[in-house]
Amino acid sequence: MSNPTNLQYTEEHEWLLVEGDQATVGITAYAAEKLGDVVYVELPKVGAAITAGTVVGEIESTKSVGELYAPATGTVTEVNDAVVSSPELVNDDPFGAGWLIKISISDAPALLDAAAYTALTGE
Repeated sequence: MSNPTNLQYTEEHEWLLVEGDQATVGITAYAAEKLGDVVYVELPKVGAAITAGTVVGEIESTKSVGELYAPATGTVTEVNDAVVSSPELVNDDPFGAGWLIKISISDAPALLDAAAYTALTGE
């Protein structure tokens, strides 16, 4: 699966879709593939203040446990309850229905574009 060019990416394999001061966050198809079958997702609560680069959630698979890092600083405005109840959405549609959280951004570090992320992962 190619990396959508309208997204920004972190070196920790999260993606970010920025729309004004709001952003939708998920993990990349590369991360979902490396994790294997996702069986559990833990997300921060709505209203939680998050800081870029810190762990804000957990994604467990049949192979391992991965951490979800905040790609930007801000406040969680929405969580995707569908992935909590159906974690396989993270594998099935990582750039769509498998999104994880939405945040109101107060500060965002420089992130990777699709070409730089593709180079990072060697895809």
